[in-house]
Amino acid sequence: MKNFLFYLFLVGLLIGCSGDSVRNNNPYIPSYNFSYVINLNLNTPLTIPVNPVIVTEPTGISMMVMKITDTDYRAWNANCPNQAISSCSRLIIKEDKVNAKCTCENYEYSLFTGVGSAKYTMIPYQVEVLGSDSIRIFN
Repeated sequence: MKNFLFYLFLVGLLIGCSGDSVRNNNPYIPSYNFSYVINLNLNTPLTIPVNPVIVTEPTGISMMVMKITDTDYRAWNANCPNQAISSCSRLIIKEDKVNAKCTCENYEYSLFTGVGSAKYTMIPYQVEVLGSDSIRIFN
């Protein structure tokens, strides 16, 4: 009987667990694998904390990159996450330098968390600090 109750509890727990797949499975922005190294000596704005920049890697993927500390960088896809890619779907960095804004719909997103007021969050990219002079952004 104890085994039955344990398995019943386990099944209930597994059914109750669900990811936030609605916010992460974005139908508007395709997910392409890439890896891009940024030389910080050539991109000096990225050496200053909370000074986001838009970087476009050679295959055309644009991203917003921001240094938080020497070991913590954030990188996000630079397209509006709640709109199909179009001529006005590029995010812009707001003057406060901590938020990004969709020019078409006026949705705003935090450059620290990627969360905004719309259904989908910004698409995050992984960042690896390779040393004091370079970082690698990839997905």
